[in-house]
Amino acid sequence: MGRAAQQATTGLVDQQLAQQNQYLSQAQGNTASDRSLLMPSIESLLNSQGYTPAQQSAIIQEGMGATNSAYDALRESAANHVAATNNDAGYGSLVGELGRDQAQTLAQQASQDQLAFANAKYQQNLAGLSALGQTYGIDTDLFGRAMGVPGQLLGVQASVSNGSALSGLGGLGNLIGGGAGLGALFG
Repeated sequence: MGRAAQQATTGLVDQQLAQQNQYLSQAQGNTASDRSLLMPSIESLLNSQGYTPAQQSAIIQEGMGATNSAYDALRESAANHVAATNNDAGYGSLVGELGRDQAQTLAQQASQDQLAFANAKYQQNLAGLSALGQTYGIDTDLFGRAMGVPGQLLGVQASVSNGSALSGLGGLGNLIGGGAGLGALFG
């Protein structure tokens, strides 16, 4: 190959390299711009506390109200029966039993509400962690293992969505709590 052909080839290679570098620079700028738009939403999910106190109160009141209404209707029906038959035998024990059942039902409802509140918080935190991983192209499973996170916590999202793993999530709060700093680490 002659000197002129070699120079022409080198010029074309340099031109192609400059064009590729320009495209890569644009792509990196677009990626950084996209990340800066997504990070506030991701950080919001990572730091989410779940339902607000007002939402929690509304959920609790709705559940308790429905339960109380049902038991009030049963008490009224028993009182109507006493009035219709003019016989109050067993009425006191029935009202007592309804009261005990109502208290047990309200306690179960409160427990279910607390589980739902915790579930919502963890689902939002896990969604933020997943979005963070996708935004930066991080394999969160591999990342979690590298950080020493127990394997049972890595597959917790599927378990949390069906409500069966809430008791095993104590250590996940530390991972997610430190997740807000992950943006600074990779940003």
